[in-house]
Amino acid sequence: MPKFTDLTPMAFWREIKATEADQAALDPRTGLTMLAQMSLIRVFEEKVLDLAAQGLVHGPAHSAIGQEGGAVGSALALRPTDQVNGSHRAHHQFLAKALSYVAQQGIDPSQPFEEHIRDLSKRTLAEILGLAQGFCKGRGGSMHLRWAESGNLGTNAIVGGGVPMAAGAAWAHRQAGTGDVVYTYFGDGATNIGSVLETMNLAAAWKLPICFFIENNRYAVSTNVEEVTAETRLSARGLAFGIPSFKVDGMDALSVYLAAEEANRIMRAGDGPTIIEADVYRYFHQNGALPGSAFGYRSKEEETEWRGRDPIDAIARTLEERQIIGSDAVAALRLRCQEMMDSVADELLETVDGKKRIIPALWPEESFVDYGLRGDLSEMDGARYVEQAGFEGRLEDNVKFIDVVADVMDRRMATDAQIVILGEDVHRLKGGTNGATRGLSQKYPDRCLGTPIAENAFTGVAAGMAADGRVRPVIEFMYPDFMWVAADQVFNQIGKFRHMFGGESPMPLVLRTKVAMGTGYGSQHSMDPAGIFATSPGWRIVAPSTPYDYVGLMNSALRCNDPVLVIEHVDLYNSKGAAPAEDLDYFIPLGKARVVREGSQVTVLTYLAMVEKTRKVVEELGIDAEIIDLRSLDRAGLDWETIEASVRKTNNVLIVEQGALGTSYGGMLADELQRRVFDYLDQPIQRVTGGEASPSISKALETAACARPQDVARGLRAVMAGQGLPVAE
Repeated sequence: MPKFTDLTPMAFWREIKATEADQAALDPRTGLTMLAQMSLIRVFEEKVLDLAAQGLVHGPAHSAIGQEGGAVGSALALRPTDQVNGSHRAHHQFLAKALSYVAQQGIDPSQPFEEHIRDLSKRTLAEILGLAQGFCKGRGGSMHLRWAESGNLGTNAIVGGGVPMAAGAAWAHRQAGTGDVVYTYFGDGATNIGSVLETMNLAAAWKLPICFFIENNRYAVSTNVEEVTAETRLSARGLAFGIPSFKVDGMDALSVYLAAEEANRIMRAGDGPTIIEADVYRYFHQNGALPGSAFGYRSKEEETEWRGRDPIDAIARTLEERQIIGSDAVAALRLRCQEMMDSVADELLETVDGKKRIIPALWPEESFVDYGLRGDLSEMDGARYVEQAGFEGRLEDNVKFIDVVADVMDRRMATDAQIVILGEDVHRLKGGTNGATRGLSQKYPDRCLGTPIAENAFTGVAAGMAADGRVRPVIEFMYPDFMWVAADQVFNQIGKFRHMFGGESPMPLVLRTKVAMGTGYGSQHSMDPAGIFATSPGWRIVAPSTPYDYVGLMNSALRCNDPVLVIEHVDLYNSKGAAPAEDLDYFIPLGKARVVREGSQVTVLTYLAMVEKTRKVVEELGIDAEIIDLRSLDRAGLDWETIEASVRKTNNVLIVEQGALGTSYGGMLADELQRRVFDYLDQPIQRVTGGEASPSISKALETAACARPQDVARGLRAVMAGQGLPVAE
């Protein structure tokens, strides 16, 4: 019979509950502020539900009535400089942190509310209604609330989606040595989401000062927690990662406050993350003002039992028993909250023909619809733009492309302490799998971060770093196909961040990746990501094809306050070309193409490794073609001035790309181009692409799946023949 030995987890798991002694020791100002904050939040939520019932809230109204104790108890234990983020049900968390920020000396419930409390309530309600006065100018609504000044990093409609970003902010705090912490709030449903578990693992490994605050309200919409997990005590998740964890009654704000103080003590001491699981209960359904029992997934008896444990009533009883406040004052407080919210709402509404509506002048202007999708590039002012033809420094010939990739990153990290690199193996193997980060982990060990194999988590961590404003992260995806693993963070979070939160929040992040067609790595390691990113809002895209251009474009990417995808190509890594010997500080403009070869018969638009391959084919065929290296591929970055001038001269266009037809970049480009230059075209725009399927492992089939020089030649012959100028075979 084998010998069994029980193993002990690395971290503790404790339930915490306030005692009578704790209640007796509760500071009156703290207790009264708890009561005031929870009362304000409760009435605020009631007003939202009332307006939603009148059809005045466009979209969902996810109220947290009943859950105020967890938000207020934890937020009151935070410093003004600490930060929080939350999920789609986060009005209470947003307001708790914001109230603690605007009323740092507490709130006296016996006195009229100060103007900044009223202003906070009005701006938050305006945002939920989608109005220009809101914190995000009406863009965020109920589910996307951000007020960075107060420590609110931004709430999130993707379940668990904001958790990695909170860890990025926590990394910035740890790096700065401030002792500040981050709380990321999410529900029971999110504890089964991969990004949450990935982030717990990474935060524990890196000892980040982040509290994973689980609001266990027992229902993910209508699905009971017992239906989806065997261990319903969700704080048990911490044991797997060595994270100290607390379980607490979230209907008792004082117990939550004590748990948060314990968690903060651990995090501020540099001992890594914590978990707090607060058992709470939302009185209403997922969305709207009906109880869950109306939809049949819980009983009225269950709802009555939980309402009997109301967090506002609980703190009021404690304060009354200690004779800190009387029952009449508690009732007067609620009335004062209602009067304030009625007044705030009245300033946003008007009555027409007996029916309330939002005052039309308060809506955002329609011209605001795309504002802030990207920044205005004013951060590039003063940049020294130098094309290779005008470079006055010393150039070296035959410099390896991959060496320039590492050299320019070394130069930027030496001159800018904000730059941090994240990715799998970037700190090992003499510079990662291709040498792109050569020497950086030795020179900058605290800024060259090897990550777990968890793209969704470390991409979100980088997003949180960038949103914090003190870090410029550079992510390396070993292969671009891995963007699908991190798709939520790449597209829902990073790409939409600036626009979603009102257009004024920078996201200075660079994502490097390589096209690996021709390497035999098959369908899941070989794609060209340009077409996917070009049709996803918010990203800028650059694709350098020479060592010289790589330096200038990477410098611009690292200065830009928008997320920038930098696409590289394995075919270029070992290629050689001219590169600066000493000067690695020049820039090449985002949005400027390069005319590789002038011509008058056909305009060829291409990028990356296909630039040189196309040039060779053109020379071999003797065609008078103008070849343009696009360099910037996003919609805002296409150099229409150069492209249109060429087409007006040649009246003919061929788009050449290597990758698969299905994810083709050229489809978007051709559509936009024909709208702009239709009158100048002698024939339809022609395209050269790879096959419909992704490249596969077989060398023969992989070769056939990618556009080759003979395909370029075939495309050139076709476009010339269409112009009545056939090219000899």
